[in-house]
Amino acid sequence: MGQRVLVVDDEKVIVKGIRFSLEQDGMEVDCAYDGEEALSLAKQNQYDMILLDVMLPRMTGFEVCQQIREFSNVPIVMLTAKGDDMDKILGLDYGADDYITKPFNILEVKARIKAIIRRTARKGDDKDSPRIVEKGGMRLDCEGRRVYIEEKEINLTAKEFEVLELLMKNPGKVYSRENLLKLVWGSDYPGDVRTVDVHIRRLREKIESVPGEPVYVRTKWGVGYYFA
Repeated sequence: MGQRVLVVDDEKVIVKGIRFSLEQDGMEVDCAYDGEEALSLAKQNQYDMILLDVMLPRMTGFEVCQQIREFSNVPIVMLTAKGDDMDKILGLDYGADDYITKPFNILEVKARIKAIIRRTARKGDDKDSPRIVEKGGMRLDCEGRRVYIEEKEINLTAKEFEVLELLMKNPGKVYSRENLLKLVWGSDYPGDVRTVDVHIRRLREKIESVPGEPVYVRTKWGVGYYFA
């Protein structure tokens, strides 16, 4: 059975083009044209991916993304017409998995969708992976995608969680920035290693008592990052 995707954009021409292209690849596509409709569909259905425009009527894409994250970990890719880096970063802070800047090439959109769905499927097939990981007062709930430090829940974005999960499941193993980018974001991710540094910095701000003197996620200078 084909993958099911929700496309959300108030520009009907864009939605029509994306829908036609994805259906050509055997995907099932639902469409929404405002934030409230998108949230309603996300609650009613199980999707493999959501393409979500930032600028929407009734609710912004950021608000929709934030509310979806309260009940679902479905991969979300934000579509933004702005080239401003803060918009992109803000989208990821709300729990999005990736972003694409308009105007975009539909082939790039399809490639990113397929890459994220493949990575999600691989994680779901990893039956031998531990569901709960506990180290140094930190508890990682891999199924619920939640993190607790001394029983207090820490709110992480999707990518922050995935970085921490990888490091925590392999304590002491040093990962280069390039390796982290490939393993967490995928080999076809168009960004660079600065993406990793930004996420590590924000992760430390949330899980470390003194972010400048990290206890959990440490730096091996000239090499990369590891979980102590």
